[in-house]
Amino acid sequence: MTDLITGNYRFADKVVEVNSLFEDVHRYCATYKTDRPADFSVTIRKEDIGYEKSHSELGNMHDPYLEELAVYRKISEKMPFYDTVLFHGSVIAVDGSAYLFAASSGTGKSTHAALWRKLLGDRAVMVNDDKPLLHVGSVTTAYGTPYDGKHHLSNDIAVPLKAICILERSEENHIEKITVKEAYPMLVQQTYRPLDPASLMKTLELIDRLAASVDLYRLGCNMDISAAKLSYEFMSR
Repeated sequence: MTDLITGNYRFADKVVEVNSLFEDVHRYCATYKTDRPADFSVTIRKEDIGYEKSHSELGNMHDPYLEELAVYRKISEKMPFYDTVLFHGSVIAVDGSAYLFAASSGTGKSTHAALWRKLLGDRAVMVNDDKPLLHVGSVTTAYGTPYDGKHHLSNDIAVPLKAICILERSEENHIEKITVKEAYPMLVQQTYRPLDPASLMKTLELIDRLAASVDLYRLGCNMDISAAKLSYEFMSR
């Protein structure tokens, strides 16, 4: 058996023992390293990398990179049992409250978050620009993770989530509050849905609780900073 490389890392206040074939994932997660004992462990085998080759859009990448994906997939399979889900979106914090932008791929959620940073300056702090973890408790908390998109925009912070905003492209900027029913398809689409049936059932329960715990909005926006001004002023009041 190939010797595995081991390290403990803190994700959403849970410690994960990562046992990997390659060193790369440990460098990738280095800022989250901890000496605390693990709450659970994930172990990567060659077949896990093979799964990423056949199921990921980035399946043509080299094996150490695919192992990074496999590690986060395995973590995300277990996190629902700790009331936590992986969400595909961009989370930015302003004055102690977090706002999550969700959209279909290519709509511009990262671009809109960048407009908030341009508008608000140092008041706006990226939590995670791609794959934050959301802990759904009495309040929902957004956590930074090292899995933060191509520009690596994240911070190792935890911020209460105030709102989820679903973005749509529009020539004219407009925003409205929406119902859980209206938001639900996008919430399900953008939440990681585990392969394990028990974890999947727990995830669907957490999506229901997530939708009930925050304000929900739909924003039709262009790429002008006026879109950021409108959405910030509307959602932060």
